[in-house]
Amino acid sequence: MDLIPEPRQATARADRFLELGPRTALAAGTGTERTERWLRATLGAATGLPLPPGDPGGPGVLRLSVDPRVTEDLGAEGYRLAVTPDGAHLAGGGPAGVFWGAQTLRQLLGPDAFRRAPLPGRRWRLPLTRIEDSPRFGWRGLLLDVARHFMPKDDVLRYLDLMAAHKLNVLHLHLTDDQGWRVEILRYPRLTETGAWRARTRFGHRASPLWEPKPHGGFYPQDDIREIVAYAAERHIAVVPEIDVPGHSQAAIAAYPELGNTDVVDTAALSVWDDWGISPNVLAPTDDTVRFYEGVFEELLDLFPSRFVHVGGDECLKDQWRRSPAAQARIRELGLADEDGLQAWFIGHFDAWLSARGRRLIGWDEILQGGLAEGAAVSSWRGYAGGVAAARAGHDVVMCPEQYVYLDHRQAPGEDEPVPIGYVRTLEDVYRFEPVPPQLTEEEARHVLGTQANVWTEVTEDRARVDYQTFPRLAAFAEVAWSRLPAPGQRDLAGFERRMTAHYRRLDALGVAYRPPAGPRPWQRRPGVPGRPIEGAPPNR
Repeated sequence: MDLIPEPRQATARADRFLELGPRTALAAGTGTERTERWLRATLGAATGLPLPPGDPGGPGVLRLSVDPRVTEDLGAEGYRLAVTPDGAHLAGGGPAGVFWGAQTLRQLLGPDAFRRAPLPGRRWRLPLTRIEDSPRFGWRGLLLDVARHFMPKDDVLRYLDLMAAHKLNVLHLHLTDDQGWRVEILRYPRLTETGAWRARTRFGHRASPLWEPKPHGGFYPQDDIREIVAYAAERHIAVVPEIDVPGHSQAAIAAYPELGNTDVVDTAALSVWDDWGISPNVLAPTDDTVRFYEGVFEELLDLFPSRFVHVGGDECLKDQWRRSPAAQARIRELGLADEDGLQAWFIGHFDAWLSARGRRLIGWDEILQGGLAEGAAVSSWRGYAGGVAAARAGHDVVMCPEQYVYLDHRQAPGEDEPVPIGYVRTLEDVYRFEPVPPQLTEEEARHVLGTQANVWTEVTEDRARVDYQTFPRLAAFAEVAWSRLPAPGQRDLAGFERRMTAHYRRLDALGVAYRPPAGPRPWQRRPGVPGRPIEGAPPNR
């Protein structure tokens, strides 16, 4: 069985099968309704089989159930799949477990089960199999940066399907940044009327002399957000929104200049930023700014039921606060030590505000600076150090160190790699990534909620480029997040690569423009577009 992610326990008879046909029925128990709909819509489309409702005890039936015994043994996301000559039974510890088991069942049917219409002459059969499986981590995430380059709604829905196929369960949507604001806020219409569009775009790294001289932008109306969230929920994926504060906010300031530090900058002259890097234009630490963003988050909470709300908090340049008489007066008024304390006050306010509404704040590891409110969680991106510090202080952590799981970083050292950014991170490197820092004690390690791969889009301008940077490495990451693998040096890379041979055919059927093992195809290259490669091995910290 060439399954990805690799299941916990699996046995199969390669010479015996359960044949599926027009009379194959689907018997769905209580709690399995989402998987039932998905099987009929997705697997039914690929196979052409109607999968009518059937008697759970009938011959050849595909039976779905939620089983408390599976919950006790494997947890709510665990499942057991038994394929016998008489039928198949998929039992989950909860509705999500049933759904993840259905992803395994789809893989067992072969690559053509990933198509959208049946091919003539195909036989559909499942090998006689027994599988017991459950995830290592509860947070198995993917960040999509839709702020730097906008990703249309249909592309987001497509990535939700790709995530589901890899048993990933958290979509982190990076919705705002200096270069664009992507979510409609009804009480502040200029956030999208002005903030969603920039006049031009740097092509390549910020040192590149090349420009794309046409406007770029777009945003998600609130009904599109509701559709994305509902589509994700059908696939047992939570959507975590990110609204960046107090840095990475030039698009918002361009729309509403009063949000910026007007005593040191002519904020009315600012536009949505057309370049990459870190803008010095940050939010003013005023009561009016705080009230404005409370209004933003009020609408956001109505759109996103996720328990977590991401507030960014990274790369906030504080030069304007140092020069601003108003910001310095605020530091004295609040009795703070310095500008780091001012940022901690800003983050702490929204931590309390979100907690009062039954949500949890999560931010990048810079929110540790100046002290972090109890209950806040940390996305550790600058290596392991932030995650280690947060876990030791009793905060929950999502591990996403840039040196290991930033998928916008280049995949090989060759000159043909398009717009090479950062360290070389090969498929093997991602497969050997270990989310739990070894220096944590067993008690501290319990604060590691899971792990996340991040796809930033400064130099990733369209769906084909996102596909190229994301795959096949996301398949390796998914196995790291789901499976209980040995220590990095002991992992069976050869076995994984053998299973990937079959998985490439699944990706082909799904239309994914992945990077081939032999290197980029001619049309995937970007000759003459400068990047920012970093040589050597990434720091292990």
